[in-house]
This record gives sequence, C-alpha cells and structure tokens, in this order.
Amino acid sequence: MTSKQRAYLKGLAMNIDPVFQIGKSGLTPEVTEAVRETFHARELVKIGVLKNCFDDPREIAQLLADRTGSQVVQVIGKKIVLYKESKDHKKIELPK
Repeated sequence: MTSKQRAYLKGLAMNIDPVFQIGKSGLTPEVTEAVRETFHARELVKIGVLKNCFDDPREIAQLLADRTGSQVVQVIGKKIVLYKESKDHKKIELPK
C-alpha cells in the first residue's frame, strides 16, 4: 500500500465509528473471527481498544491484520483502522 492510498483510507476512516471494541480479555478468537466476517460486508474497519485492555494497540492491530489477511491503515491512540480489499463487494477505489 502506498502512502497516497494510506492517506486516502485515513480520510475515509475519520467519518466512520468503531465497529468493535476490545476490552480486558484482549484479542480473543471470537473477536478475530467477528472482524474477519465484517470484511465480507465492508472493506474498512475501525476498532476501539478500551482503557481496561492493557495490550499495546499496535500489537493488537498487527495480530489482527495477520490473522484476517488485512492491512493496518493506522493506529492512533486506542483506535485501529484495518483495510482489506473485497473481491465481491468492492466499494473503495484506491488511488494509483
């Protein structure tokens, strides 16, 4: 992903609300599976990490990206944005 594409996705992510919240139990297999299923309906997913979760948001983002086959767009504070291009429901057209 180029920096231009990443910047474009960051701009789109500003307007969406977090779909999931990761709490004190951290990154569970259920959360991972739910995020994977969400990528069937949308390409850009925002996730919030609650204050009672003591895991590093950057580590959570990288683990989620590895497990779901997506890419980390950004991690700002306790917010994670992931992107996975959809083959069936293409909604986001990335700049070249």
